Formats: sequence, C-alpha cells, structure tokens
Amino acid sequence: MTITKEAAGTALTLSLQGRLDTNTAPQLEAALKDALSGVTALTLDFEGLEYISSAGLRVLLSAQKVMKKQGTMVIRHVNPTIMEVFEVTGFSDFLTIE
Repeated sequence: MTITKEAAGTALTLSLQGRLDTNTAPQLEAALKDALSGVTALTLDFEGLEYISSAGLRVLLSAQKVMKKQGTMVIRHVNPTIMEVFEVTGFSDFLTIE
C-alpha cells in the first residue's frame, strides 16, 4: 500500500493506494499516529484503495475516535466493494463518507 500525505495548516489528506489489510494496516496506523497531532480536519482519499480488511477497519475506528475529539474525519472516493464492507459492518453509520 502507498500512502501520500498532503498537509495544509490543520487539514491533512491521506491518499491510499493498494490494499488495506493485515499486512498494511500497521503502516497506516503509524502514519496516522505521527500525523494527527494538531490536525482538525482529516480526509482519507480511497480512490486508489482496492480492498479493506477487518484490520483496516480497526485503524479507521481508532482514527475516528481521535478525530472526534479534535475535529472531523471524512472518507472520499470509496469504491462499491469497500462501501459494501462499510455497510455490512455498520461503519457507514458513523463514518462520514463522501
């Protein structure tokens, strides 16, 4: 998985490409841990993301908890396969997906 970061003031956009699974979830978790301090608007761009596993969902849940305290988190460009995972797991109920 490839993660591209774009910061503008207190806004951060992470663009993900590839697969967010057991092998790559720690990579996203580390990137978020290092980058979320002082961020009030987090955008996750899933345009290049092909797959998400339960390990990836766990990282998103953790990021959502942090951002709920300090700002907002939005997920953009979700493909139908990943949207189905969000809907089946109930994540679509509490994540902001555009």
